[in-house]
Order: sequence, then structure tokens, then C-alpha cells
Amino acid sequence: MKRNKGFSLMELMIVLIILGLLGSLVAPKLFSKVSSSKVKTAVAQMQMFETAIDTYRLDMGTVPPTLDALRSSDQASWDGPYLPKDIPLDPWGKPYIYKVPGENGSPYLIMSYGLDGQPGGEDENADVIHK
Repeated sequence: MKRNKGFSLMELMIVLIILGLLGSLVAPKLFSKVSSSKVKTAVAQMQMFETAIDTYRLDMGTVPPTLDALRSSDQASWDGPYLPKDIPLDPWGKPYIYKVPGENGSPYLIMSYGLDGQPGGEDENADVIHK
């Protein structure tokens, strides 16, 4: 008689328990990296906006009134589009905040309110402001 070789139910249960324990140790570390990567993505996108705004300002002599003006305009000296694609949402799925003039005498301000979409906050809810 041939005997089928395989794993017993007990062996499978032990492997599943070990995988569960490993997952419970690794998962919190991975999820904390997700929130910090979203902040880094927001900063990178704001730097891209800043470059496009500076190019717009060189052509037009002033900063754009809205971020959408980087994509299309009917003004005579407009030489865009200054961004290759439509204005992206922030990493939390909300529009970026763009203010003209900015604070403390700066010509503009680009920011994101973070996960909660509200001013202020801590951790992932904190505002992301590119200076």
C-alpha cells in the first residue's frame, strides 16, 4: 500500500500561528511607513507645482491666480501648459490649498491639510506646507 504524504492539521495550524505572529510584528511598522510616504509624496508634488509656478511667473510676470492656470489660459503671453498632466489631488484625495498672496509676504502658499482635511492636527492629520 502507498501512503499519501502531506501535512497534518496540527502542522498546518502551527505554521499559521507562526505566520500570524510574524504579521502582527511586521504590519505596524509597514503601516507607519505608509503615512510618512504620503507626506513625502505631498512635498514632492508641491515642489513640482513650485517649479511650474516659477516658470509661469517668468513668462507672465506674476504668479497664477489658481493652480488650474498652469494647465490652460487665454492670456497673450501664456506659454504653457506648465504641468504635463491635470492638477493631482493630494495623497489623501483632497485638492491642494493654493493661496495668492501667501503668508509673511510670500507671493503664494501651497499646502495640504493632511488626512482629516482640516487645518492643524498631528501625525497624519498635520498640515503639509511647502516653503
